[in-house]
Amino acid sequence: MRVAIVHDWLSAYGGGERVLEQLLNCYPDADLYALVDFLPPEQRAFLGGREVRTSFIQHLPFARKHFRHYLPFMPFAVEQFNLRAYDLVISNSHAVAKGVITGPDQLHISYCLSPMRYAWDLKFQYLSDTGLDRKRRGWPVRWTLHRLRQWDYCSSAGVDRFVGISRSIARRIRKVYRREAAVIHPPVDVEAFPLQEQKEDFYLTVSRRVPYKRMDLVVEAFSSMPDRRLIVIGPGTENSKFRAKCGPNIEFLGEQPFESVRDHMQRARAFVFAGEEDFGIVLVEAQACGTPVIAFNRGGALDTVLGLDQETPTGVFFAEQTPVALCGAVKEFEENGAVITPGNCRKNAERFGVRRFQSEFKAFVSDAYEKFQAEKA
Repeated sequence: MRVAIVHDWLSAYGGGERVLEQLLNCYPDADLYALVDFLPPEQRAFLGGREVRTSFIQHLPFARKHFRHYLPFMPFAVEQFNLRAYDLVISNSHAVAKGVITGPDQLHISYCLSPMRYAWDLKFQYLSDTGLDRKRRGWPVRWTLHRLRQWDYCSSAGVDRFVGISRSIARRIRKVYRREAAVIHPPVDVEAFPLQEQKEDFYLTVSRRVPYKRMDLVVEAFSSMPDRRLIVIGPGTENSKFRAKCGPNIEFLGEQPFESVRDHMQRARAFVFAGEEDFGIVLVEAQACGTPVIAFNRGGALDTVLGLDQETPTGVFFAEQTPVALCGAVKEFEENGAVITPGNCRKNAERFGVRRFQSEFKAFVSDAYEKFQAEKA
């Protein structure tokens, strides 16, 4: 069985690339395709020296730094990959990878990190964040997103089986593509985050300061609770105007190396996250350290965190993205924290390990391929 794996683009080693790494481990002889490959040398080890077959966007002007500006051309670019020689095509997609063209004798399984959120349910937030919601120059972008939605829906018909990374993404796939999706949670390297039972008296949040992560909400909430210490880690938090709005109980460390992030996760009293994530690997990493989670009760957090209504809770949820709701969740955690043990947090995180992902995904593919072959016969 010849296998091709199609990835959207390779520019940095992030969550999607962690999934890609394990897909490559599942199918070590697979050929790899991506629209562009600009991974720096120090982040390429997980590719195992593989050749990455790229599209014409790789060679367009300024693509190395601005390849995302070629988004309108990406549907056309991904359709140019010639995959006729493969029996199985696996797309690892959050943008256009699932749009590759396959034939009736080829099985196409799409591991969907998410449908294109900036084209669908986050369209208006995207326009607002970029300042294009009230300006004439925003109309070409609106038209581009309109055409992307049309292509995105039509191209979903070429996928034989969808797999979502969480129940939230499975619902989004059903809403956008009118297709059912299995759920296989992405791999988390829980072994890289050892359990530590002794905690210190500070709260932690780790995130990029981008709007949907709602770092502003966390900071505002803790500014109103000056007797509670908050440590903030992540790029984009160095902005002086952002810091000026915060109380003295909030400490900004900016971007930190992995060892520092892990150390703070292990020692924190609780990990705080106010955004709506598709899955939320960082929430699992915190629990692997034995650290409880305080999270907004939407998206992937509902798959990865066990609330106080569970037999072995690992965190506390809040229902609204407001400082008042988050403050209430912090107080609820402090009142009920004794029932949330580091051991239970660790045990819950182990459900999302790398070996589990490999086993579940390979079993799913094997079953789908067997049924596909039977239907052909």
